[in-house]
Amino acid sequence: MQETYKGSKKILFLSTLAFFVSVMVWFNMAPFNSTIMEQLGLTRDEIGVLMLVNLALAIPARIIMGQLVDRFGPKNVFSILLFVMSIPCFIFAFGNSYWQLLISRLLLGIIGASFVVGIRMISEWFPHNESGLVQGIYAGWGNLGSAMASFSLPFMALLFFGENGWRYAIAMTGMISFIYGFIYYRFVDDAPPKKEFKRSKSTEVIKATSFSDMIILIMTYFPIYGGLAVLIWSLQRTGLLPQEWAIAIYMLLSLLYVHRGAKIWRENQAYLKTEIPASEKYSMKQVSVLSLSYFSTFGAELAVISMLPMFFQETFALGAIGAGMIASSFAFTNLVARPAGGWMSDKFGSKKILMILLFLLSILYFGMSFLSGQWPLALAVILTMSCSIVGQAASGSVFSMVPFIKKNNTGQIAGMVGAYGNIGSVCFLAFLNLVYPTAFFVVIGAVAFICFITTCFMKEPSLIESLGNRNVARENRSHYQPGMKQNV
Repeated sequence: MQETYKGSKKILFLSTLAFFVSVMVWFNMAPFNSTIMEQLGLTRDEIGVLMLVNLALAIPARIIMGQLVDRFGPKNVFSILLFVMSIPCFIFAFGNSYWQLLISRLLLGIIGASFVVGIRMISEWFPHNESGLVQGIYAGWGNLGSAMASFSLPFMALLFFGENGWRYAIAMTGMISFIYGFIYYRFVDDAPPKKEFKRSKSTEVIKATSFSDMIILIMTYFPIYGGLAVLIWSLQRTGLLPQEWAIAIYMLLSLLYVHRGAKIWRENQAYLKTEIPASEKYSMKQVSVLSLSYFSTFGAELAVISMLPMFFQETFALGAIGAGMIASSFAFTNLVARPAGGWMSDKFGSKKILMILLFLLSILYFGMSFLSGQWPLALAVILTMSCSIVGQAASGSVFSMVPFIKKNNTGQIAGMVGAYGNIGSVCFLAFLNLVYPTAFFVVIGAVAFICFITTCFMKEPSLIESLGNRNVARENRSHYQPGMKQNV
């Protein structure tokens, strides 16, 4: 067994807290949706667009942030992100026009990319056999920031700040982000002492290592641009964006996708003609399946977290504080669910656990579609928490595999998989703006079941040597003991 590096627990704590702060800032609007709508005279569609744009830029940001963290290191990238994102947080807190709220909320979506930064940091400080558990702790406890926002911000707004309390409560999260950026920079390092941090040579996208993988890589980028197109469609639908502008942006997104695909093709044609070292090989098929799984697990989680306070307010006639407390239960389960998903994957095999969890998740979301005001509130909370536990455990199972696909490109692969989580949230929320919550939950359940089917075709991660990454396989085998699963 590999020994954990000295100081790794400190890195885990500080990185988890950094992600916690990021998520708290990211979802600081959710508890005040109804209040903002009432005070500023906004329509339901306008609030829906704010929820949507809050998630949209995290899609390209996770890709870009993954490239930056592999090139410049998580210490610098995480610290700067926390500094800079405090600015749009302050603008949103004290904005009066809808366009101020819209632009600042759009920019705040970038802070959702913080997740990718910590994935690379944690993978440097912990051995392979602990990966699923520690990545689950990082993501699970970090995502608690959304529950903290739902639970505590309405209390603070009510108790200390009066009518404009929501503004000061949101601004306070921006101040916390700004201060913690300095703390994080001061107390962390990119890698343990005497261990080299393996940087990528540039911020370019990772290269495919076979022709079929190159095609899959090109196809995998399509939903990233498609998710942004869904955002534009939502803005056009609500009248916030003229049709002519929307068409122009659609054309721009199409050209950018074609340019990206052509660049991948051009660079890979030359690369694939060379002799690719075994240590550089990885499977894009595995990346694509994990991306789709994260689409249905974390994507659904973000969408549900964004709409759940208002849903409980309207369905069960609750106040903002009561609805916020109940809705926060959806995220509080991250404390144990996501680490448990990672631990089970370490213990019993990632593919098996992920398939079981996706199947259960589809059933539970179908159950959520039957929620109504006639249900006992306690039963509604139990179903909500059960759905949350299974979904977050599945997210933990997905990311138990991510760090071992290609080590020096962990940030970029995590960015790709993580971006699909945001694509899912944007698509699900866009659909919610068209239908009632009942259909919203049915669609999430159906997508989870489809992802369960696709997972059946994923190679068992323990067979990583068949994917060509022999160096990692040898390292895992050197620490293998009877009865212990290989973590790959």
